[in-house]
Amino acid sequence: MKWVNWAGAAGAAIVATAGRVQAEAADAAAAPHSMTVQQIIETGGWLMYVLGAMSIAGLALILYFLMALRREQIVPTALIGNVRGLLREGRLVEAQTACRNDGSAMAGILGAALDYALRSTRPDPGLLREIVEGEGGRQATMIQNQTQYLLDIGVIAPMIGLLGTVMGMLTAFNTVALDLAKAKPMLLAGGVSQALVTTVAGLIVAIPAMIAYAYFRGRTSRLISEMEKQAAEMITLIQKD
Repeated sequence: MKWVNWAGAAGAAIVATAGRVQAEAADAAAAPHSMTVQQIIETGGWLMYVLGAMSIAGLALILYFLMALRREQIVPTALIGNVRGLLREGRLVEAQTACRNDGSAMAGILGAALDYALRSTRPDPGLLREIVEGEGGRQATMIQNQTQYLLDIGVIAPMIGLLGTVMGMLTAFNTVALDLAKAKPMLLAGGVSQALVTTVAGLIVAIPAMIAYAYFRGRTSRLISEMEKQAAEMITLIQKD
């Protein structure tokens, strides 16, 4: 009977111990292991400040392009209607003044065409079209070049993250290479952590920048097409006058 009682007590102790181990494991799994923002910045090092500045610049560019790359800013409806009416009435000087008072890309194209038309007694249609195409190409290049900054951020940010990855791995390997006996797991984990943090941070900055660049590239293409269409109609009116 004693052996039976002892076996029963031992079994109960084993079950209780197993229950405590499982509970501790569950608590450990449920405990938060996420890093704070300050810890992430400290782990990534000075490269995190560079990536932070790039993320702020990218956000500022996105907000600026949302306001600047609009139809009313590039091809204003009011200007088109006003100039079209003035050209139909033969009032080229007033149309030129309206273009000079407007700072849009469309006003620059129409202004260049009207300047040539007013300087020449008999404007050459071929030369007039070349002037419009040249100014239109310059305006289109200026519009497209603005969005290239987002592409630059999308390309450079992963490279900075890769630089942090290499630096972190070098730190981890140097810990082992300098003195294998004194190599501590915490030092190795610190180098690997820096490598992973900078890589993730670079991708977090680059991916939204590339998405925004693709979106604004399509928007600029549509605006340039609209600008070319309106310029062709204005050339026809100027030639009639």
